[in-house]
Amino acid sequence: MFDRAAKLIALTLLLWLPQTLAAITVTSARTWPAPDYTRLTLESKQPIRFNLFTVKNPERLVIDLEDVAMNDVLKDLAGKIGNDDPYIKSVRVGQFKPGVMRLVMDLKTEANPQLFDLKPVAEYGYRLVLDVYPVKPADPLLALLQNPQAKPAEPPATVPEANPPAEAPKLSSATKLEAVPEKAAKPAPRGYPEMTARTLIIAIDAGHGGEDPGAHGKAGTHEKTVTLSIARHLKTLIDKQENMRGVLIRDGDYFIPLGGRTAKARASHADLFVSIHADAFINPEARGSSVFALSEHGATSAAARWLAKKENEADLIGGVNIAVKDPYLARTLLDLSQTATISDSLKLAKHVLNELSDINTLHHGSVEQAGFAVLKSPDIPSILVETAFISNPTEERRLSDDDYQEQLAHAILTGIKRYLAQNPPLAKMKMAER
Repeated sequence: MFDRAAKLIALTLLLWLPQTLAAITVTSARTWPAPDYTRLTLESKQPIRFNLFTVKNPERLVIDLEDVAMNDVLKDLAGKIGNDDPYIKSVRVGQFKPGVMRLVMDLKTEANPQLFDLKPVAEYGYRLVLDVYPVKPADPLLALLQNPQAKPAEPPATVPEANPPAEAPKLSSATKLEAVPEKAAKPAPRGYPEMTARTLIIAIDAGHGGEDPGAHGKAGTHEKTVTLSIARHLKTLIDKQENMRGVLIRDGDYFIPLGGRTAKARASHADLFVSIHADAFINPEARGSSVFALSEHGATSAAARWLAKKENEADLIGGVNIAVKDPYLARTLLDLSQTATISDSLKLAKHVLNELSDINTLHHGSVEQAGFAVLKSPDIPSILVETAFISNPTEERRLSDDDYQEQLAHAILTGIKRYLAQNPPLAKMKMAER
């Protein structure tokens, strides 16, 4: 009788030990180093209670995780920090005390960390996200000026020969932009106007990235991979033009919030903003290229409205700390009464769509408009290019082909140049100064 009572008491005590019977398991750990910040994500099937504090001399971050069990995922975390990570030097994980797992991060510089949790969304469970920002953010325009492009290699035969790049961006020099060769079915061009110019900056936004993979095709191709590859092709072609430079908003596999993309373009003093995508639709037969501009008054079609809603949910999937303003967005004042900018965006979109029609079927024969958050820059003509439907097996194969990506980039650049031939940015600046 005594033995039976002792066993019952022992069983009751065990039920009160959550760290033994109900420890939370970290199912996945991911790191996303980027020029602007490094992100560390811990995913689990239950929310994790946490505490973050910093230690000086040397710079360290300490995160205490409550009721989390040690496993191979946490043991392997140290190996996920590469030597090239700009902000995190190393990570150590160990049991601090019963019921508390401690992560210690050695930093390379003084940091402004943000730690927040996210509820399940899409294919993700609960996520605990650490963003390590530098105390002094990098200046994208300064980075452009300090790293002029090297002379490019000869372009492939499918791409018309371009002018060699200037040795370095010159912000106050006289230049004459080359005319764009017209297609046979179009009237001959009048050429670019002569003007006193600084280097024209084209912001190239590769959609999605990092925690946000975007759409994916049947063969497993991720939109974030395709868009970055096309963006890099476009930058290469732009940098070959005289007095033009491309700025990649995202130059790696990491996430940037939608507002941060717009603000980064403005911090780079961009003249134009081009966001590149390759979306999916519920019908795998959907195909073709589209170009969108911002709308203040509603979408031009049900499909455009659906697509804008889907793209605007990127922040939910990528993961944004709603308790703290985005480091870029906090420095940006958005004026949404931007009728003139939308008008220019529509002109730019029309030229790009016309060029895309030469290499792909058009999903819609004219430029569409919807409330895309990433296009809400008050002073930069901005367009969103849906290069093709990654959900269409045929278009997925084409999007994965390097030569086709080059063709898409060339079509976008040609459209940009045709727009600039009729709408030189400096002409608008001079009128504004009067």
